Amino acid sequence: MKTITIEGQLRTGLGKAATRQLRSQDRVPGVIYGGAKEINFSAPSAAFKTLVYTPEFQFAEVKLNGSTYKCILKDLQFDKVTDKLIHLDLLELVEDKKVIADIPIKFIGVASGVKDGGHLVIKMKSLKVKTLPRYLKEQIEVNINDLELNGNIRVEDIKEEHCEILNSPRIPIASVVLTRQLKQEEAVAPTGAAAPAGTATTATPAAGAAPVEKEKQKEKK
Repeated sequence: MKTITIEGQLRTGLGKAATRQLRSQDRVPGVIYGGAKEINFSAPSAAFKTLVYTPEFQFAEVKLNGSTYKCILKDLQFDKVTDKLIHLDLLELVEDKKVIADIPIKFIGVASGVKDGGHLVIKMKSLKVKTLPRYLKEQIEVNINDLELNGNIRVEDIKEEHCEILNSPRIPIASVVLTRQLKQEEAVAPTGAAAPAGTATTATPAAGAAPVEKEKQKEKK
């Protein structure tokens, strides 16, 4: 799995004044928890870009004063006015300690319902799982080839080895729905099917009446 390396420094001051000073230097304060102790640190804001501004799930390897901590991103704070990153929380990975993480879903294949004219609707982009660090992965693959028109794939349909999926089992993660065109075609279909029969019994004889009258007039002449 992809790992982002972040080089930072341990924090000595933890008050508001110290935090403001860090941010004035374009540094972002953060905390690492989940291991033997909680660690407060800071790093240049640019060091977090590839970790924060991406939909990918990645490891973060944080190097602080000669020590290295393997982590995953857990929480972010942004300035309400400038939208700049102002704080982040990282969870340290301990080999035999289970963690909870949001893993992106990757949909594989083409739904049969889409081939029949339906529209694929993605309702969930990630799954919350509980597992050991060694089983964490970049994404969970979900095959949608057998997803039919008006069908759903639900959380309970996903089986991921070594992982406990924490989302509610009945929540749909993807479905194929009727497009507006298909709905219109279905609505018109019963009328359209009956029209030819009606045309054969009423409209056709009426249309054919005029030529018959013309033939009779010719015979009289």
